[in-house]
Amino acid sequence: MERVKKRRKVKKRWTPLKIMLLIALVLVIGVGGFIGYTYYQVDQTVKKIQSPVKNTGDKVVEKQKPVSVLLLGVDQRPGERGRSDSIMIMTLNPTQNESRLISIPRDTKVDIVGHGTNDKINHAYSFGGPEMAIKTVEKFLDIPINYYAEINMEGFTSLVDAVGGVTVNNDLDFKVGNKQFMVGKINLNGDEALKYTRMRYEDPRGDFGRQMRQRQVIEQVVAKLSSDVSVSKFNAIMDVVGKNAQTNVSFKPMRTLAFDYMDAFKNQKNLKLEGTGGKEADGIYYWHPTEDSLAQTKTALRYSLGLE
Repeated sequence: MERVKKRRKVKKRWTPLKIMLLIALVLVIGVGGFIGYTYYQVDQTVKKIQSPVKNTGDKVVEKQKPVSVLLLGVDQRPGERGRSDSIMIMTLNPTQNESRLISIPRDTKVDIVGHGTNDKINHAYSFGGPEMAIKTVEKFLDIPINYYAEINMEGFTSLVDAVGGVTVNNDLDFKVGNKQFMVGKINLNGDEALKYTRMRYEDPRGDFGRQMRQRQVIEQVVAKLSSDVSVSKFNAIMDVVGKNAQTNVSFKPMRTLAFDYMDAFKNQKNLKLEGTGGKEADGIYYWHPTEDSLAQTKTALRYSLGLE
């Protein structure tokens, strides 16, 4: 009975990717083209979601140098800033025509830069918004973060519905509430995709199994965006992004990313942090990467950014 109660409590927290903001915008721009109504709609949407957070990427993108983006999925309740329960870093190298993507487990114990505490990395956003999240990730991975993008729970669900749902190849039989997810190819609407990417307690891989399902859904949304974008679907996507996203990538560099960094985006390598977790003296669960895995991850990301 206790296990059921715990799971229900976790279901209320937003944990999956919901990070499609930058990817969705870049692909929609690239597919839709810059003419008339489409150009205007994208321009207006980008202005609507602009964040006051300063970026260090505009000059980098102008010179077509490697760039990094922090992608956040935020769980926000009314009256609260929320927590970044999904944290991914993407690097794009247009010279090598490759990108790298890594997820940071939300329970990772790190120094929260600007707060003076050692806490879960997803608390950085709660304490100090995207600015503190950026600085905390920069210190943890020893890389500069040029841009950030975030999207909330409603945005993820609506985005999947806006592209007409997704089909994924599920490798684990599990149940969330009344919904059974069978092994094999399954079709998911927005609400089902949210449940599919949120589950981790019944997965022996834990948070890493959840991250894998997140990437599955991302890839399928991207595939649909790049292969079939009608006017009505385009408008629906722009509406979702406009209501549920924030970014400090402005229109001009976003356009450059869409055209000049697209080959790098398509050639993506997924990185993985290895580590262990458990409850500490304060009774709270934390996750710690191994020294070797963290060092290898830092080297790989710095190499992708032309820093090694």
